[in-house]
Amino acid sequence: MSYRLGRVSRMSDSPLLDGLNPAQFDAVLHRGGPLLVVAGAGSGKTRVLTHRIAHLIEEGMSPFEILAITFTNKAAGEMKERVGGLVGPVAQKMWVSTFHSACVRILRRDVDRLGFPSRFSIYDQSDAIRLVGYVIRDLNLDPKRFPPRSVHGAISAAKNDNIDAVAYAERAEQIFERKISDVYFEYQKRLLTSGAMDFDDLLMRTVELFRAQPDVLDHWRRRFGHVLVDEYQDTNPVQNDLVLMLSENHRQITVVGDSDQSIYRFRGADIRNILEFEDAFPDATVVVLEQNYRSTQSILDAANAVIAKNVGRKPKDLWTDQGAGEKIVRYHADDESDEAQYVANEIARLHDHEHMRFDEMAVFYRANSQSRVLEEFLLRVGIPYKVVGGTRFYDRREIKDAIAYLRAIVNPTDEVSVKRVINTPKRGVGDSSIGKLDAWASATGESFDQAVLRFDEAGVSGRAATGIEKFLTLTAEIRALDAGPATIIEEALE
Repeated sequence: MSYRLGRVSRMSDSPLLDGLNPAQFDAVLHRGGPLLVVAGAGSGKTRVLTHRIAHLIEEGMSPFEILAITFTNKAAGEMKERVGGLVGPVAQKMWVSTFHSACVRILRRDVDRLGFPSRFSIYDQSDAIRLVGYVIRDLNLDPKRFPPRSVHGAISAAKNDNIDAVAYAERAEQIFERKISDVYFEYQKRLLTSGAMDFDDLLMRTVELFRAQPDVLDHWRRRFGHVLVDEYQDTNPVQNDLVLMLSENHRQITVVGDSDQSIYRFRGADIRNILEFEDAFPDATVVVLEQNYRSTQSILDAANAVIAKNVGRKPKDLWTDQGAGEKIVRYHADDESDEAQYVANEIARLHDHEHMRFDEMAVFYRANSQSRVLEEFLLRVGIPYKVVGGTRFYDRREIKDAIAYLRAIVNPTDEVSVKRVINTPKRGVGDSSIGKLDAWASATGESFDQAVLRFDEAGVSGRAATGIEKFLTLTAEIRALDAGPATIIEEALE
């Protein structure tokens, strides 16, 4: 293992290296082999990643051979834009995406080998919880003892650890775990029948595909000659498996992260992935980014003092050349009202006496329920404010309905989407009729879409039968359109 703290710099005429500090310089110019960049908060890790990618391209690597993984679509877009600013339009040939987006593209090519259609549907969390609810109902489990959200959470945690339904059943000991195992089995069966995957499946099924089909894994290993991963401290076991499988042969891998900034344990993140990177790659070079560009030294001193207590971490000492700055102020409030009053008064003081604009100040709190008392005091002293948040666009009911129509049209076996829109708008196809269709499908071993097509055999009649006929006519007409998604959605909504 080689360990660098940025004390050594090398000469280069490349404009890509302008403005880099010594540690960033070392990371960008690393000549090959596994590289771990321990990037402290505000130390310019995105700059290092984008400049390293640009340097690889400048040195002759095709953008087509580069896979860069980030944790959000926004971060991926920003990274691709910044790389494009360094190397030009050629950056568009790169894969810069989240784990899930990359896995979708991989699965679309070869997922038929696992028995899924290439046009499989992707269920978000609410879709997945809804399907788990159907399974719990059909297995005659008490939804109070087995809440769909909690059961889905247990299944999701298992998938993040790359534990499939068979392995979960083998580990289940208590009756509660065995019941969840039953749900897990049936849930996966329903997903396969519906030609659908949930978010966790996108990762786990890709690992399954790689293990079951060595030629597929070999294709993607040869395709991606260099793998770069951001926020490595927040990867979970299945994500770590994907990274190691893609890079273990050529060993051209760069991971960036900081064990002190791991915040996604509740989502299955395993900090051991970054702490044990050097066990997986004993010849790895480690570069530590310690210079902070975001904060004053007073804040960094406090942060260093806190994180020094952490166990299992890469050593580093954040510093800045921006000066000491103001001291940190801590106010110990008696209760939530005292706290809110202090916050409101401090905002008013900063505005009135230090001429700070209201839109230059922000108040952070841990839970939405805490905003009420804060809002009351802000209103009391006449301070204008804006609460940031609310329902995300793709979580809105009407948006999910429109997307469900698209899914049902493209993939008629998608049980969750068909059930969502078969009575949207109201067509008289209520829970009783859906129950008859479910019962017929279960008794005959057919899928739900076949039950819909043969609704008369399932015992659906009257207004519900007419509603199903209208639904089938509508979807058939829209499916026959030779048009793009925008036109199809417009027709469906009309």
